[in-house]
Amino acid sequence: MSENQNPVKLTTASGRPYYEHENSLTAGPRGPVLLEDYILHEKLAHFNRERIPERVVHAKGSGAYGTFTVTHDITQYTRAKVFSEIGKETRVFLRFSTVGGEKGSADSERDPRGFALKFYTEDGNWDLVGNNTPVFFIKDPKKFPDFIHTQKRDPYTNCKSATMVWDFWSLNPESLHQVLILMSDRGTPLSYRHMHGFGSHTFSFINKDNERYFVKFHFKTLQGIKNFTAEEAEIMKGKDPDQAQRDLVEAIDKGDFPRWAVKVQIMTEEEAKTYKWNPFDVTKVWSQKDFPLIDVGVLELNENPDNYFAHVEQAAFAPAHIVDGISFSPDKMLQGRILGYPDAQRYRLGANYEQIPVNRCPFATNNYQRDGAMRVDGNGGRMPNYFPNSFSNVQPDAAYKEPAQRLDSVVADWYDRNGEGENDHYTQPGDLFRLMTPEEKKSTINNIVASMSGMEGPKRLEIINRQLCHFFRADISLGIGIAEGLKVDVSAYAGSMLMLN
Repeated sequence: MSENQNPVKLTTASGRPYYEHENSLTAGPRGPVLLEDYILHEKLAHFNRERIPERVVHAKGSGAYGTFTVTHDITQYTRAKVFSEIGKETRVFLRFSTVGGEKGSADSERDPRGFALKFYTEDGNWDLVGNNTPVFFIKDPKKFPDFIHTQKRDPYTNCKSATMVWDFWSLNPESLHQVLILMSDRGTPLSYRHMHGFGSHTFSFINKDNERYFVKFHFKTLQGIKNFTAEEAEIMKGKDPDQAQRDLVEAIDKGDFPRWAVKVQIMTEEEAKTYKWNPFDVTKVWSQKDFPLIDVGVLELNENPDNYFAHVEQAAFAPAHIVDGISFSPDKMLQGRILGYPDAQRYRLGANYEQIPVNRCPFATNNYQRDGAMRVDGNGGRMPNYFPNSFSNVQPDAAYKEPAQRLDSVVADWYDRNGEGENDHYTQPGDLFRLMTPEEKKSTINNIVASMSGMEGPKRLEIINRQLCHFFRADISLGIGIAEGLKVDVSAYAGSMLMLN
């Protein structure tokens, strides 16, 4: 210990100072350990419980604190206080993550990247939980557990399985848009600082006149997009599996604060009724020609957490956490996450997870929730735990009432997610591929071929043929390139190509 540090007493968790931190109490120098040594018990018992359940998805992540600063006026669209005036700053916490891997997986795996933001606003915490891609693999939340199972481990071999992955994708052509992004070099970002972020889902804004607008959020990296090639990512997995975590911490430590330009796309309710794509389908994007990006502000990360577990591991995000002026949409995947995410956090961290400092609203929270494990905020003291009552001044505020929503139908049913008008899974992926440079096209095809080559078993050719049909429908040159890479006879798809022409 350096001379300028004032020593503090070592204590147990209950505050009792003690000395013997390294030697157990024994019957003689070579005798058995005595049951009396409570400090030994406390150390081992706490050690056995140090690991909380890891997230089922987004298990490995990195995070930092920062600020969001408003640079442009969007108050005509939303009354959210976070956007109330130019120059306003709001503290934020941002957690990046890989999606499919476990907590010990490599940062450079081919995978989408989570981009989860918590804004500490005076109207409560707003969580915007997205990815580094504007779309997702599926569009109905009932499919989510099945999809994630394919990204995890085979129940027989306990190994990752390319067969499971491509079998699911080939049976769910709505995944093609996200698959194409994942298989490009965007699937292996160089670092968290060098990638865009997206809210992905469609949300809604509500302005002071109770008018509703639909909105998509974009975070454009000001460091520039940089990606690994497949070969570089593979090398980095062995060289430094924690490369992205290390990069983020070191950049912020030396004052190289990463920044993103925050932008939105806005769609009116009337435009949503007639747009050529379902605006609430998370497998689709809104054309920026139809709905240009509108500047909002700048996001900067400028503070590393002083303890990874306390802040990054215990950070809990949920799309259910919105604030006045920001609301939901009929996006089915969003609707499922409104339920699923808070449930996951209560499982991992307990019913009172929002009292953990990283998750706690720094402004007032007043409600009638009481009790539960790890309640640490005074539990409401002597105030009533029911409403209405004659003693408490905690009352609902009518100023925060949301406007009514118009529903498309009064008929409840199980509608085919890929029914008429919802089943074009090929135009947008094809447009994306055609926008790529020749080098990007080549890299994407090579990455797909490498991944699909890992399939095995008696259904291998069936899955390959089914998935190739999707690629051909998106773009003929994409299909040909992949078929040739897999050494599949392209002439077998001649009829499909003629139909597409």
